[in-house]
Amino acid sequence: MKPVSETNAMIAGMRPELQPGVFAFVIWPTQKEWPENTRASCVEAEGLSLIVPIEVAPSDAVSMRCITLQVHSSLEGVGLTAAVSAALAKYNIPTNMVAGYHHDHVYVPFDMADEALAILINLQKGAEE
Repeated sequence: MKPVSETNAMIAGMRPELQPGVFAFVIWPTQKEWPENTRASCVEAEGLSLIVPIEVAPSDAVSMRCITLQVHSSLEGVGLTAAVSAALAKYNIPTNMVAGYHHDHVYVPFDMADEALAILINLQKGAEE
């Protein structure tokens, strides 16, 4: 299937889906083996950042849920993450976007996940009209 690149088509086709599990963003020692089920990594000047299951995160880590935007958005597409971030910001929901090759993933605080999902479903439905 060809990736979608037109902004409205990406939003209309995104079918947001709450993923099972609870996660945390953490700094991980480079010499330490990564936890099983690590979701993503990013090498930053300050160290290695990982998204890991909450069970292996420090006790003070923020519990996050992941909403996957089920549209194969083009790596050259413009506007999907901006629209998602803006929609959630309007309701004061912190958003951490992670782009994969096939999909974009939205990490939100655990206790705001259901509200965030409803907002993104409404955004998607509004783009279909």
